[in-house]
This record gives sequence, C-alpha cells and structure tokens, in this order.
Amino acid sequence: MNPESAPERLNEFLSLILGTQVRIHTVLPNDSTRIADESSLLITDIVVELRDGSLANVEVQKIGYKFLGERSACYSADLLLRQYKRVRSKKRKKFSYRDMKSVYNIVLFESSPKEFYQYPDIYIHRCEQQSDTGIRLELLQKYVFIPIGIFKKTQQNKKGRGKLDAWLTFFSTDEPEEIVKLIKAYPQFKPMYEEAYEICWNMEEIMGLFSKELRELDRNTVQLMIDEMQEELDRKRAEVEQQKNLAEIEKSRADRLEESERQKSEQLEEALRRIAELESQRT
Repeated sequence: MNPESAPERLNEFLSLILGTQVRIHTVLPNDSTRIADESSLLITDIVVELRDGSLANVEVQKIGYKFLGERSACYSADLLLRQYKRVRSKKRKKFSYRDMKSVYNIVLFESSPKEFYQYPDIYIHRCEQQSDTGIRLELLQKYVFIPIGIFKKTQQNKKGRGKLDAWLTFFSTDEPEEIVKLIKAYPQFKPMYEEAYEICWNMEEIMGLFSKELRELDRNTVQLMIDEMQEELDRKRAEVEQQKNLAEIEKSRADRLEESERQKSEQLEEALRRIAELESQRT
C-alpha cells in the first residue's frame, strides 16, 4: 500500500480489527529494505504509528510461518523496542515508561497454520497477555490473527456483508465477480484495487524490515518448512517403496508356496500310481 494513501486506507480497517476508533498518524520509514525473494512467505508488510503513539504491524502471509507464536512474539518485541528507542530519543530526560503505548501485530494468512482449523467457524483471534489472578497491568504486546481461508468458508452461505467482512474480502478474493460485487456495495475499494494493481509491479516498495536478525530467522524458518516438507515427501516415498518390497516378498513367498504345493501334489500322484501298480501285480 502506498505510504501516502495508507493512513486513510487503513484507518477504518484497523478500527474494526482493534475494536476502537483509531487514526493513523504516519507510516513509519523502513529501517532498510527487505527484498521480496523466493524465501519470503510475505505478501504485504507495513508498519504504522497511530495518533496515540501505538504501533501496528500489518502482515499478509502466503503461508503461515511455522512457530507462529514464537515468531510473532519476536516481531512484537522488536516493534516495542523500536518504539522505546524513538520515544526515549525524543523525550530524553523527560522520558517515562508511561510514554510507551501498545504495539499490535496483525497477521492475515492466505493459507493458515493447522492450529486455526481447530476453530473452523472463527476467523479472528485476538491475543494479549493477562494475569491468572485478575490483577490488571498494562502489558503492551497485542496480537490479531486472521485465517483468510477459514473466513472465505464462513462466507459461502452468508448473504450480507458488514464493513469488516468487506475488508477481509478485499484482502482475500481475486475472483472478478466477487470484486465487482464488493465495489458495488462499497465503492471505496475501487481505488484500492487500482493501487494494488500498481503495487504488483513493484513489490519491494511495500516490504518493510524490522531487523537483519529477524529477516534471517524468517529465511531459516522457511527453509526449515521446506526441509520438513521434503522429509515428509521422502518418508512417504520410503513407505511406498517399503510396501512395494513387502508386496514383492509376499509374492515371492506365495510363488514358493505354490511351487511346494505343486511338488507335493506331483509326489502324491506318483505314490498313488506306484501303489496302484503294486496292487495290480499282486492280482
């Protein structure tokens, strides 16, 4: 999403997701540039600062990363540290921890991690830290996870479409008929589709980077996922090969048994023939 238009575009979406009215102050500049390469599972990654000082990172992932909770915690911590450095640098001696605001990690998945399919009718999961005693502390790290695949399934028999569902449809569909229906119901999405078309020609402009270490972790995670899929494929191939070998062993055993039975049958016939000859000689 174009940094100049992102605040106006995302205000409504973030307000609906976070359940409170928010206004985006600015799209934060990237610390550096994350190049969209074959190892990245990200489609979109944008960091914005809200008017109250809170930070929100919005990601759209092609495939949900493995270790979702752990990865999200690392990115949230990085976001929190980023805010801390900026606010402390600005406030200097007047800085206090009350100046720190919430950080939100909002992740949408095209293909969801398996954990979400345990909740087939729920497509928005909001998470935050809380005490087991009821004590209320302002713990700043908050998360929203949206499995788009599950959202699309829940919409199949739905007639109406609310604002939040309209936004999720915008993020999830590429079917012309659905796009036309959405634009007719909510004309505000037409310029966003036009902008998305332009973005497709230069994906690097929207790829933000938290830190070099996190980028490396993401690459390693993707490689691990690929390795695990390869291991699963190799395991299945080995199972097929093993079944094939077992079938060949069974066939060989059956052939030997058939040959043994044939030989016994021939021996029995020969014995009966000789007995018959001996009896005929006696008579």
